[in-house]
Amino acid sequence: MPATVIEEPPGITAVFSDGTECTLWVTSRVPGERYFTRNPVLARELLHGLADLVHPHGDVDQESTLSGYMGGVRVFTNGLAELGFSGSAAELTRGRLAEHWMSGKHRPVDEGRARAMLRRFDDLHGVLRPDVRELVDGRRFASNRRQDRNYLQPYSETEWARLTRVCRIAVKESYAAYRLAMKAAESGQDPRVGGWNDENLQWAYARLGPVEAAPLAAWSANHPSGLPQKKFPWCRRREAARLFPTVNTMLGYRLLFGVYTGIVPDGLDDLGLANVDWAGDRTVLLNYVKGRTAEESRTLTTRAARLLQQWADHSALARKFAPPDMRQALWMRYDPLVHGPWVTRPASSHTVRRWIVDRGLVGDDGEPLALHMHRIRTTYDSMRDRRAWTGSRRATLDPNRSPQVEGDHYLGAGTPKQRELVDEIIAEAQNDMLRRAEPPVVLASEDVAALVRDYPQKVAALGLDDEALAALVGGTRDVFTAACGDQLSGLHGPKGKPCPARPWVCLLCPLALFTPRHLPNLMRLRAFFARQWDQMPQAEFMGIFGRYDQRLAEILTPDAHFTSKALLAAAAQITNDDTELPLRPEEGTR
Repeated sequence: MPATVIEEPPGITAVFSDGTECTLWVTSRVPGERYFTRNPVLARELLHGLADLVHPHGDVDQESTLSGYMGGVRVFTNGLAELGFSGSAAELTRGRLAEHWMSGKHRPVDEGRARAMLRRFDDLHGVLRPDVRELVDGRRFASNRRQDRNYLQPYSETEWARLTRVCRIAVKESYAAYRLAMKAAESGQDPRVGGWNDENLQWAYARLGPVEAAPLAAWSANHPSGLPQKKFPWCRRREAARLFPTVNTMLGYRLLFGVYTGIVPDGLDDLGLANVDWAGDRTVLLNYVKGRTAEESRTLTTRAARLLQQWADHSALARKFAPPDMRQALWMRYDPLVHGPWVTRPASSHTVRRWIVDRGLVGDDGEPLALHMHRIRTTYDSMRDRRAWTGSRRATLDPNRSPQVEGDHYLGAGTPKQRELVDEIIAEAQNDMLRRAEPPVVLASEDVAALVRDYPQKVAALGLDDEALAALVGGTRDVFTAACGDQLSGLHGPKGKPCPARPWVCLLCPLALFTPRHLPNLMRLRAFFARQWDQMPQAEFMGIFGRYDQRLAEILTPDAHFTSKALLAAAAQITNDDTELPLRPEEGTR
């Protein structure tokens, strides 16, 4: 069945390939929303073009896609209205269209949708001027380049707290109502035998299902109860929602699960029961598909696992009566009014907005919260591990993102305390770069006087007395690669505890002192670097060992710090084997 256009107010009704039907309006019919068109004449013409783009004539076969086109109608008609145009498609001029699309006030996807609807409407009715049609068929003005995207900012802490609280209340209330309804059903009996009361009608729903029980629960003139309408116990739609989760019930669980896990929206929407791997009562491994990086998995936190378990219990009765091909969908629900009776597709943006208005969920500006599923993911990443974050420069919240992208677009809205921590990390990193730029401290002989004479600033910076300097030069403070000025300094690990740095890290450490007795181990380290070079890709080697290898070459340059004879003597002592170095199993060479 093709889509049909509603002339007043402008809207469209479509039936998709899966049999579901939806009706959408250009002007919002939800109280408190501000969606409208300032040119209903052009909007209706665009809808006629859109109707021919919907299944079976076109590729539009989902409510979410159709909703996007409806937004495109509003953007296009209102944008032209701002330029003073209020006519029909036949009155459009090339200059007016170009002025609108070149203004940069719309997204590339909105321009593409407007072009598609205009093109199809002209194919059907031939109303566009030739030069206008040529422009519509031409290249887009708006750029699709990735750098032009406006990344979603995280919600503020107060908005995030309100969203979490509202979702928790919604889940708690709906589950409590479900438990009460189940308890009532357990104590009821067939209403045709035991009478027409609440418990018996709940029994009918629980035993027969919402479709089969509906005739018993809905009053009619020839109802078997014989009761007048005003004495009939309850409305079937209101009470059925207690036993079978509807879209409003599902949204509370779905949004709260996103808040708890931060899983990408497309991954959440497509989840099925087969994706949930229960490892005991409290541990759940969730497999999901992320559109950008394919299949991923995650071990859920305790609260996320409990919420998932509660949803499984809440929807268990509904799955019993749903068609077999729908029972495995995680977010399956009962929706007899719009798509019914059983639905697995994501909730439409209009439904989400109605849920927000009904729940009184507002943003910091006092208006209904602009809920975006991807923004929940962004806020989760921004909020995650705040209290336990150690400030590691090697870590990102998502391994699929670079630190720069994560810092610019996911962590840019931190608290004052977070920004203070970031500033400290930046200062530490800058100081670390300056320290690495300092030349190595190398002594050709083990003589304290030579150390004081050649490196007076370094000796002053170490702050060691004569006895400590003697211990440093004499070998008491030796580690594998060098002599260490202070192993408890905390430069590479926790302050007050022995330094955990790997042997090659000492090469760039400002506390390291190199003497002739360290030459054999330095040679062993150079042989280790050579073996790693042979087995690692060049880019990987340079990223891990490159700067250390360069510093080692600087220290071992013949006659720069040590004589060629001393270097040859040290090289003769090595066997070119991993057993010569204190390596971890994963650091060995073949």
